[in-house]
Amino acid sequence: MKRKPVVAIVGRPNVGKSTFVNRLVGSRNSIVDDLPGVTRDRIYFDVEWQHRHFTVIDTGGIIPGDEDEIMVSIFDQARIACEEADKIVFLVDGKAGINPVDFDIANILRRSGKKVFLAVNKLDNPESLLMTGDFYQLALGEPIAISALHGNAGVGDLLDMICEDFEIDSEESEDDKRIKIAIVGRPNAGKSSIVNSLLNEDRVIVSDVSGTTRDSIDSYITYNDREFIIVDTAGIRKKAKVDYGVEKFAVDRAIRSIRDCDVAVLVIDAAEGISDQDKKISSIITEAGKGIIIAVNKWDLIEDKKSNTINKFDKMLSNEIPFLEYAPKIFISAKTKQRLNQIFDKSAEVYEQATKRVSTGLLNKVVKELYALNPPATVKGKRLKLLYSTQAGIQPPSFVLFANNADLLKDHYKRYIENKLREAFGFFGTPIKIFVRERSEKDKK
Repeated sequence: MKRKPVVAIVGRPNVGKSTFVNRLVGSRNSIVDDLPGVTRDRIYFDVEWQHRHFTVIDTGGIIPGDEDEIMVSIFDQARIACEEADKIVFLVDGKAGINPVDFDIANILRRSGKKVFLAVNKLDNPESLLMTGDFYQLALGEPIAISALHGNAGVGDLLDMICEDFEIDSEESEDDKRIKIAIVGRPNAGKSSIVNSLLNEDRVIVSDVSGTTRDSIDSYITYNDREFIIVDTAGIRKKAKVDYGVEKFAVDRAIRSIRDCDVAVLVIDAAEGISDQDKKISSIITEAGKGIIIAVNKWDLIEDKKSNTINKFDKMLSNEIPFLEYAPKIFISAKTKQRLNQIFDKSAEVYEQATKRVSTGLLNKVVKELYALNPPATVKGKRLKLLYSTQAGIQPPSFVLFANNADLLKDHYKRYIENKLREAFGFFGTPIKIFVRERSEKDKK
């Protein structure tokens, strides 16, 4: 898996950053509101343009306050974007005109050494294109007039320039054969110790001080003639406890490593048990659609173990995080290397499940049977009818159900369908995405 190029969208509040990101992604993923500060965290989305894939970051706008507060916020936002991005789109408001804050951001971006595209937004008609002239003062090259809201003007031209040197995706590359495993979890759960034990070397620093690992570190290893990439990540603490600065960068990279991996190994401290933060991290993994393995580390510290100790802990995990019932669980010790190689074995199995494809004929047969076995209840005299099903993608396995009325498919029945698909086809260790579409009047005829 080659690393996707990263493009950050930066600018002051209400210049249309989230609207622009939604235009690129093709859906309303970012919240759009006239109130400054609605977007507070950087949010990552995958974008495709002309067979080129990249990751776009929607950054929070600078929240107005006193001048010192503004300058600190400008610096932090721009610094984060410059640190992580390969290219930067600096969005300004063409209708409002140039702003003193724009000059401050431009000064920081020029010093970054990154390629910066100056996009003048909210220019919705040909006459307004003349309003870009003032923005030459920012000394960031030629301003590009766009309309994020309507998608006209120069949005396509801007994307062409951004993607000019990005590689066109090929069907298969050498890296695609490797399984990328991200080792994630809370601080001090033993992630770096696990990586060092897997590699049989001190590849990463291990310390009892939380926050020792600040960057996501890739290591390559061959196990049973199969190549793996092991990624050690920073511990992910509760957002309220994360200090702004280096630790914030580290947590962001850890979350991004989850987005880029094939399989995420959630490391849980056996001595401390599962926490609310473990549940939060598991939610991040499932929302990203990644395969997951729960690794209960420091199993050597559990005293008076009996034959049913693992079963009791397994049951506790099922009760605490029931939405991960499908995830394989392994009980390991980085210190003694107990069952450590199961990480490779299980990751290969989960990857196989996440990339599994089901024939359309067999899928429709299973859906027809599960529907006949347990038809959905009627809603206001109307009953959901599943007309046709197909698998739309892998990693995660995604299915589209064509129905007479999309609103009639309730969450509980969608869970029922997911459980039946797992009974029929497996898919252990990977989330399943189910989408419903209504057949058009033309299709019905």
